[in-house]
Amino acid sequence: MKKIFVLLAGMSLTVASFAQGAWSLDKAHSSVNFSVVHMVVSEVVGSFKDFSADVKSEKSDFSDLSTTFTIQTKSVNTDNGNRDQHLKGADFFDVEKFPTITFTSSSLKKISDNKYELEGDLTMKGVTKKVKWDLKYNGSIKDTRGAEHAGFKATTTINRKDYGVSWNKALDNGGLTVSDDVTLTVNVELSKK
Repeated sequence: MKKIFVLLAGMSLTVASFAQGAWSLDKAHSSVNFSVVHMVVSEVVGSFKDFSADVKSEKSDFSDLSTTFTIQTKSVNTDNGNRDQHLKGADFFDVEKFPTITFTSSSLKKISDNKYELEGDLTMKGVTKKVKWDLKYNGSIKDTRGAEHAGFKATTTINRKDYGVSWNKALDNGGLTVSDDVTLTVNVELSKK
């Protein structure tokens, strides 16, 4: 009987330890945005409205953070219906064939008190490439009910052609309709489970 109590106590401790390091995404206070240069002279921004994250960290400064982030491509939104339909098609995200974009972290390097370099694999349209993000830890706070929250901002720039997103049109005076470089900005608020 004593062995059973010891086993149960050990299982409870393991579950508690795992839960301690798990965080849930607060989607109401998080966003996934992107921007590209249009016709050389302006910047167009868009976002993805449907995304999820699996985040784990045991340390209070998040220096051991690991994450898998998933974006639903059909949720792309640029506030222009015709453009959104084009982005969902084969020229860009091909959402029927490739319904998700995923990022899985592999390493985290602390740069300063609240700045990190997060590296991992970004997969889009069936292509996986290593990507480095500038990650800023905005801090943590407890709400009025005692629940702990933490915030981050991550930015990176990728070349969309590396992922097979190569549609473009040449302009009469030189240059292209859409830049190859795309800047991604992810703002995340987490709640401790």
